Amino acid sequence: MLNFSGQITLVSAKDLSGFHPEVSGLTGLKLFVKKLCLFVFLISSLSFSQNLEETIYVAAETFIANPNTIALQVLNQQEVSFKKLAKTKDEQLALVFLQCHKGHYLDQNSQLKQAIETYEDALKRFNTHELSKLSDFDVIENCLIPLGNLYTKTGDYTNAESTIKHYTFLAEKNKNYKQEVTGAINLAQLYQTIGKHETVIKLTSDYINHPDINPSQKQKLIALNVDGQIALGDITTITNASNNEINYKIALKKGDYKTALLEFQNVKTTRLSDEKLQKRDLAKLHVEEAQLYVLLNDKKKATQNLDAAIKVLIPNVTSSSLPKKTDLYAENTFIDIFDVYAFIQQNPEIALESYNLSFYVSDLLKDSWTSQETKILNETNNRIRSEKCIDILYRAYQKTNEKSLLFKALQYSENNKASSLTEMFQKKLRLQKFPKDSLLIKEFNLLKEQERITNLLVKEQLNDNNPPTINQLSKNLSTISLQLKALKRAILSKYSEDSTNFSLEGLQEKLLQNEAVLVEYFYGKNTIYQFIVSNENISMHPVEITSETKQQITDFIHLFDTASIINNDINAFTTKAFQLYKFLKLDRISAYKNAIIIPDGLLNFIPFETLLTSETNAMAFSKMPFVVQQQNIVYSSNISFYITEHQPIKNDKLLGVFPVFEATEKQLTYSVKEASAIKNETDAQLLMHEKATKINFLENATDYSILHLSTHASSGDFITPANIDFYDDTLYLNALNSLDLNASLVVLSACETGIGKLYKGEGAMSIARGFQYAGVKNLLFSLWQINDLSTSQMMQSFYENLSSSTSASYSNQKSKLDYLQNDAINNAKKSPYYWGAFVYYGKLTPPNTSKSIYYTCIGIAFILILVFLLLKYKKRNGKDTARIPS
Repeated sequence: MLNFSGQITLVSAKDLSGFHPEVSGLTGLKLFVKKLCLFVFLISSLSFSQNLEETIYVAAETFIANPNTIALQVLNQQEVSFKKLAKTKDEQLALVFLQCHKGHYLDQNSQLKQAIETYEDALKRFNTHELSKLSDFDVIENCLIPLGNLYTKTGDYTNAESTIKHYTFLAEKNKNYKQEVTGAINLAQLYQTIGKHETVIKLTSDYINHPDINPSQKQKLIALNVDGQIALGDITTITNASNNEINYKIALKKGDYKTALLEFQNVKTTRLSDEKLQKRDLAKLHVEEAQLYVLLNDKKKATQNLDAAIKVLIPNVTSSSLPKKTDLYAENTFIDIFDVYAFIQQNPEIALESYNLSFYVSDLLKDSWTSQETKILNETNNRIRSEKCIDILYRAYQKTNEKSLLFKALQYSENNKASSLTEMFQKKLRLQKFPKDSLLIKEFNLLKEQERITNLLVKEQLNDNNPPTINQLSKNLSTISLQLKALKRAILSKYSEDSTNFSLEGLQEKLLQNEAVLVEYFYGKNTIYQFIVSNENISMHPVEITSETKQQITDFIHLFDTASIINNDINAFTTKAFQLYKFLKLDRISAYKNAIIIPDGLLNFIPFETLLTSETNAMAFSKMPFVVQQQNIVYSSNISFYITEHQPIKNDKLLGVFPVFEATEKQLTYSVKEASAIKNETDAQLLMHEKATKINFLENATDYSILHLSTHASSGDFITPANIDFYDDTLYLNALNSLDLNASLVVLSACETGIGKLYKGEGAMSIARGFQYAGVKNLLFSLWQINDLSTSQMMQSFYENLSSSTSASYSNQKSKLDYLQNDAINNAKKSPYYWGAFVYYGKLTPPNTSKSIYYTCIGIAFILILVFLLLKYKKRNGKDTARIPS
């Protein structure tokens, strides 16, 4: 309010503390005070211009003195006006100060999403106005450290890593060792969360014995180091620390739950004595205790602790039943609560309801994630939850025989299957529908730029020699993330959320058109679920996963490690190929000539066409009952990819890339013959030898309907991403993700293009997946290190068949059959190692018979003409004979 001298006197939050909504029940008085505060603020805003900088600091300090809900409302109103009025750098810095303290309050009160938005705005303001040159305001301590921790709390792991590495770099540059160690601790906590336990141990070991570290930091590093060892099961070597928390975790790892509970009670007492304990941490204590009671089979005490956790996070909740969705917010502790609650439920409907609340909160958190890496890393828990839901529905189906339950189970299987790919594809479809929308164009370009910078960052980190560049790239990623978040809010206000839902009727109609059956696998922790959908029926078949069955799958995959393995023991191959066929229950679909296979987990690396439909003693591969001889197998990443139509480039032009690598260790001798055969069958532009450069490919790829790459590729490893070679350079996965391609078909005539680091639900991070992410829906790629000669022969046959049939799915099957029946190829080279590597993901299309019909019609017409002429000749010749005298 204004005093008599015209100066500003802000209402102190302390004066309003008696009307805190969680304390007082005087609703009318609260409403009056709230309106009074807003009125006072509006009046006082008239004199802001007198000394805005001081006004902002006074507002912040008033809130700091006694923060509560009403004081926050007042501060929010003030902040809106401050943002409009602040012009000078001093005023902007004062606003950053206010926002950092507001962010801290929101964080302390479990309003994590709002806290992140506040800190992000403060950081953007600080960087945009170059406020680091203005004062000694510690942006690391007040903004970057809490923001990085908030990203970790909310599962935004990519932004968390970028932020923590950024301020660690700044701390090293400023020679602030305390903040550098803080960065190491927070980075180790992040890596522990996402399961990089070896990295945690290495990172913490580098700092634990440093002489300048303070005791508190050393204790945190030791605890994290021990956590990493426990997670890896290496508990016998833990000698450098011993306390209740460590004893609790060791007992838990050993399965000694009674001892673990005793140790936990001591841990709980210590944590509760901490005056800085946040309410979300208190809730997590209750959840942790509930999980222990579940292990001890005490469901009553487990439920009591879960109810207590909910009460902490939702103070106004009154019912002991599950809360409503409207009461929930983006807080991952809710997910833990509902998962445990569902697990101990006897009622399957309530269990499913609880799991669905977990999915709902997970989606709330997902709204703020902008990178596909973060989304993929978070899929593991959703997958575990999906498996439990599928199991509940299957048991219910066994009791009721209601087919609708099987479809619900299939939907859970689809929930997180290639979801990042699907999301990107949906964005591209929306952009195609509204090609002039500037918001959609900007979003799409930012997503591609995000992948491009990620690729540069990966390459710099592989070299590990330019910290300033790495830091700048990390900053760039953070900036893009902020822009994408703002765009998402604007886009959602304009368009509804893209839906990937499908109906059983729609799926079955598509299968009827394709004369096909669909088989989807869900590879869970304990069970492989097989869903079979035909145009008339849906069924579900669980297969228990044991160490023996898992070994059966991996043994079959390893049969294709080298060419000699199968040929050295053909009987062993035929036995394993038939056993796996039965294990995967493929005999249930043997009546269908076309099969859509949606693999999962390790099954992504199984070449289904090479399985045997029956036992055989044949030693000649051409005589064996391979699946490929009975069925046309087409693969898909998920049902959404199968049923959704897209509009690729419509021309017959092919761009071929053939580096050949002549006179080097990488030489591909038969690649030249492959190029020649393609040239004969298609309208091809070939980049041969030194012209097969990365830049030439990138500059031309968008103009061609078919892209053919005959080169070397690698599946990568845990450090290096999957990559593919050009004459002059290597293209890494993230760079491929950054492209915008719309080809109708990509053929990857290279080794291991379908192999990469495997993520649950998302599949292999392979070169083939990179092309999918770039926008390609139809791909032919390899599952192992292919043979140069046989690949050349297969590709010649593929394009011959494609030229006449215009069907990639048909041509892939036909090329394999042609290879097996080719008398010029000896039996050893007919091993499935030589022809089974290539799998086709994409649209199932029947062969185009128009050409064959055309030529058949011409042939029939020609025959009819001949018959007509012959009959006419005979008739005329018969009359002549009659006139000849005898």
